[in-house]
Amino acid sequence: MMIYIETERLVLRQYKPTDETDFIRLFQDPLVMRYFLEAKTTAEAQASFVKFQRLIAENGYGIFAVEEKESQQFIGFIGLNRFEFDADFAPAIEIAWRLLPEFWNKGYATEGAKACLDFAKNQLKLDQVYAFTTVSNTPSEQVMIKCGMTYVKNFNHPLVPEDHPYLEHRLYVV
Repeated sequence: MMIYIETERLVLRQYKPTDETDFIRLFQDPLVMRYFLEAKTTAEAQASFVKFQRLIAENGYGIFAVEEKESQQFIGFIGLNRFEFDADFAPAIEIAWRLLPEFWNKGYATEGAKACLDFAKNQLKLDQVYAFTTVSNTPSEQVMIKCGMTYVKNFNHPLVPEDHPYLEHRLYVV
């Protein structure tokens, strides 16, 4: 199994078949998905599982599986994703993360995201990486700040319905 990024406590790697059950749980957990438009069906989560694997294989980077070194357990994902939607900063590369709730508040998102940003800069030679989240998602915004990202602006996400409470997002860049 190819490891792309290693930190003191985490391994960011390609997905294994044994990750799939927890990966699906990640997309269906009400706490994890509370800042998204909706939880995903099993079929939608499985499609993302396959897509994430394919993009890593094709590009040498992507939304990596995150494994806790000590337990060797899949705990979520952290990685880089090319996005294209109608905004003045797109298309571009974003960093994204999502961890299972039992692994929250341990500094894992920040640890993994910092290592991933370092990988983006030093291995992939990317000039900029963005991050964004709905304005109410302060836990994710705190990770962006702890990673040294700079606040750019608020924007209305073009893929969120106009009348939805998650329309307004905060944009950060490094």
